[in-house]
Amino acid sequence: MKRYVPHLTISGAALVVAATHALWPNVKIDASTMVLLLIAVLPWLGFIFKSVELPGGLRVEYPELQKAREEADEAGLLAEPAHEQPAYLSVFEDDPNLALAGLRIEIERCLRGIAEAKNIPVGRASISRLLRILREHNALSQQDGAVLSDLLGLLNSAVHGAEVDPRAAQWAMEVGPRLLAGLHKRAQG
Repeated sequence: MKRYVPHLTISGAALVVAATHALWPNVKIDASTMVLLLIAVLPWLGFIFKSVELPGGLRVEYPELQKAREEADEAGLLAEPAHEQPAYLSVFEDDPNLALAGLRIEIERCLRGIAEAKNIPVGRASISRLLRILREHNALSQQDGAVLSDLLGLLNSAVHGAEVDPRAAQWAMEVGPRLLAGLHKRAQG
């Protein structure tokens, strides 16, 4: 919850100002109110979009992928990949969304491998449920689960057709194999 404090503070302040502005009877909702409402929503757009470009050339970047890589590295989820390239990399040039969807599938396959290696019954659980089960059985730490959950949110947006920033696809090329190698190690050890 601590990670949402800046989002909540910015949104709350902008909403209070917008509500106050709108409550005055002689003031109509105008451009000022709309800008304040946009400011209220802006921090939350990072969960959906990599960047937001506003009129006038203002661009807001959301560096989730770099953050996800750093968190995965801190959690010990990254390892040196084997010489064999993951299959999803073969479609990278033609369809970055498909490559990110492939990475998501490979992560799920690794998580199921961890569950199987630890004799944890998961059945046909969704990937979010799978993460919860693995955390409950201490097969993944809370930090591991949080990092993977954040990353899967990003990958799911690509699966559902969100436009993929070329840097996001490049990230999948560079960090994805290391993440999969780290998860494979956990399934084996």
